[in-house]
Amino acid sequence: MNDTQLLRYSRHILLDEIGIEGQQRLLDAHALIIGAGGLGSPAALYLASGGIGRITLVDDDEVDLTNLQRQVMHTTARIGQPKVDSGRAALLAINPEVEVTALRERVDGARLAELVRAATVVLDCSDNFATRHAVNRACVEARKPLVSGAVIRFDGQLSVFDTRRPEAPCYACLFPEDSNFEDVACSTMGVFAPLVGVVGAMQAAEAMKLVAGIGDPLAGRLLLLDGRAMEWTALKVARQPACPVCKVRPAEDNEYKNKTALRQN
Repeated sequence: MNDTQLLRYSRHILLDEIGIEGQQRLLDAHALIIGAGGLGSPAALYLASGGIGRITLVDDDEVDLTNLQRQVMHTTARIGQPKVDSGRAALLAINPEVEVTALRERVDGARLAELVRAATVVLDCSDNFATRHAVNRACVEARKPLVSGAVIRFDGQLSVFDTRRPEAPCYACLFPEDSNFEDVACSTMGVFAPLVGVVGAMQAAEAMKLVAGIGDPLAGRLLLLDGRAMEWTALKVARQPACPVCKVRPAEDNEYKNKTALRQN
């Protein structure tokens, strides 16, 4: 790190759990963010300000006036622009040293798998089950940690699915692909603006913890937020041995085990 970076990230470096080595891991990391809307906005802003060195934003939508109530990465002046371009401008305004790739695409299949393989950590900030399941499958296949969030009306949820851990579930263990879960759009049901900020910021926190190797990630736990009472409920989520998405994996990820051991020493 140069002198400017040491000053910019000094409040991280002062934390014993992060220090210079942890901050360098953040700078060397690549975060893939699927969705540049309500959740993607605060998640991306905090990842950029906190020093994640490379960020890829994926979204095929444009900024609309109705987005501005909660999608804080965008502005009135950028209505009509692709969300990823608006987001890239916002991130570079906060931290011009971050490398931001803006992809105006609806990714799936081989393209999604390619993007996931290139990432250090993946944040699912999408708003539909089809995308969430596609991202989960790609993360399981590539053995990449996935930070998943969702908000509708006054309710939010957050979890980490890190199948590098032999005991950890994947997203499909919690929400099986063959279940008839109905997508609920905020365009019809509404969403309380600050809650996407809360959950999106926590997605960024979990992603940075995973990258820096600090704390205890939310793998195997689901946080539910009731925004009316502002109460959190934590549920344990078990791996499902018969899950068709993640049932086939090594008993232990030796590369992940070795990296974790080095960080703890």
